[in-house]
Amino acid sequence: MGAGADRPAVRFPPPLVFLGFVLLGPVIDRLAGWAMMPGGAIRLIFGGTLLAGGLLLIVAALGLFRRAGENPEPWTGTATLVTDGIYRRTRNPMYLGMALAHAGLALLLGSIGALVTLPLAVRAIDRMVIAAEEAYLARTLGQPYQAYCAAVRRWL
Repeated sequence: MGAGADRPAVRFPPPLVFLGFVLLGPVIDRLAGWAMMPGGAIRLIFGGTLLAGGLLLIVAALGLFRRAGENPEPWTGTATLVTDGIYRRTRNPMYLGMALAHAGLALLLGSIGALVTLPLAVRAIDRMVIAAEEAYLARTLGQPYQAYCAAVRRWL
């Protein structure tokens, strides 16, 4: 297989992973007999803030990918290492944004189950998506990527 055919072994869209776990939350709530989270307006304000912050993080990261001429879909190949903007602080701002949006949606829904599924979603992304992306990037970008990994954390 030539280098041009090499792609990360990511098999599913990460936003759908987070969305699936969020939607599983109310099902868990119902099966467990959990009531809606208390908190009213404070819960809604905090949830809305987390959701908006997560979406802004995703949009900012997508903008940096577009500016670099790269496709952000994790199952496509890449030729450029994006290290500016938010990528100076976290190697995975899109996934971090999705996790924040997940937490925000859980609060907006008042779903304890959706909040409980957040660590499961993060672990699934970390193990099945990020690990595949990192192996691919180490293979294709080599030392510059290794240096970037040494300098910038995976999540925060």
